[in-house]
Amino acid sequence: MEPPAAPGPERLFDSHRFPSDGFLLLALLLYAPVGLCLLVLRLFIGVHVFLVSCALPDSVLRRFIVRVMCSVLGLCVQQSDPRLRDTGVRVYIANHVTQFDHNVINLLTSCNTPALNSAPGFICWSRGFMELGVSGSRAELVDSLKAYSSHRENPPLLLFPEEAATNGRAGLLRFSSWPFSVSDVVQPVALQVLRPLVTVSVADSSWIAELLWTFFVPFTVYQVRWLPTVPRRTEEPSEDFALRVQELLAMELGVVSTRLTAADRTEHMKRLRHTSLLPFAPAPSQALAARHRVPSSLAGAPEDVRVAAMVRQVKEVLPHVPLEVIRIDLAQTNCVDTTIANLLEGRVSFFPDSKEAGTDLPAPATSQAPAASGIQGSAAEPSSKAAAKQFAKSPVERHLSLQERKRALYDYARRLLGGAALRPRGPRARALAALLLPRRRGADAAGGPAGDRER
Repeated sequence: MEPPAAPGPERLFDSHRFPSDGFLLLALLLYAPVGLCLLVLRLFIGVHVFLVSCALPDSVLRRFIVRVMCSVLGLCVQQSDPRLRDTGVRVYIANHVTQFDHNVINLLTSCNTPALNSAPGFICWSRGFMELGVSGSRAELVDSLKAYSSHRENPPLLLFPEEAATNGRAGLLRFSSWPFSVSDVVQPVALQVLRPLVTVSVADSSWIAELLWTFFVPFTVYQVRWLPTVPRRTEEPSEDFALRVQELLAMELGVVSTRLTAADRTEHMKRLRHTSLLPFAPAPSQALAARHRVPSSLAGAPEDVRVAAMVRQVKEVLPHVPLEVIRIDLAQTNCVDTTIANLLEGRVSFFPDSKEAGTDLPAPATSQAPAASGIQGSAAEPSSKAAAKQFAKSPVERHLSLQERKRALYDYARRLLGGAALRPRGPRARALAALLLPRRRGADAAGGPAGDRER
């Protein structure tokens, strides 16, 4: 039995708040008046919770009072096996689901989470983060955390190696190694969040929006499970230590341990925002169909062979595009035509290959039929101006260079395919025909042959 495939970023992060099920949407619509009333009421109660948490010193009594008041706000915290929590451990390692995970665990035990991405100041302090005053590299951060942990009177550290919140349903992001350089003994904490009607968290959403939705929904249940402490093995690197703890947490949560990082999440969100802004962005059903459309000759081939063949087809059409860029986009689209369109329309940014950036597009194949030889002879190659000799410094020049290359490619393909009833042969001609024939049909319907001659 083959292991399940690792989930992609579209399964790890939710980009939509509302459910797609019609019954749940109807229930949410009926609940909306009640939710708005709860939102207003809980805003006033939340101010009192904040003041109480600031006034009382850190103790068991304070955590009990604040936990009861948070239950009125709809935050229900449950923990299993609290006796497994080691009072002598200095570092807790938890998976990241929402932007309030550190506040929830702080209701159960005293711990501090350093501020990594929040600007220092009142907002950072009010959210419960610890300011270290370190704005340099990760090495400086680790040294500061080691100095903090060396004082036994300080509370333990709560660290999130994923460095980005996921939906908690499909998998874990790759753990960073720096949290495991702070201490040789860590205690994993498995965190699961349940919420009715709407998603638990939406990627790229602000903490204020998440707080308002938390007050809007009837309740949010946080389930905290303490795992036994995990010591570092003899001469074990921090990377292997992080991978071992990640596998333990993934098994406890029943999800997959992936190799995606927080940088992949950022790139995924950029792609989603760019796609939503496109004037002719495909519908989700069309994108899904294009994602599963592969050449029939490669349908039964192994995965590596099929991907390599698709990369080679795109490279034949766009030789100036780096192979890695083609491979990454094919992993998202799984379609040669869609990848070529993305690269031609500028949806995927890249730096041209140094070997191919100054060369023209490849000449048409010489194995065409004799009837097409005249067309091949008359169809001139795109001008050398279309291929950038060097990468322009100005964004305007880069945009103009891209537009010139696109126009040259379109003109060259129209001359190649428009003079006679030439059947496209080879992957390059078929890809160009698939991209350009719709444009030609539109031009013929608008102006006919006279319009083509005028153009």
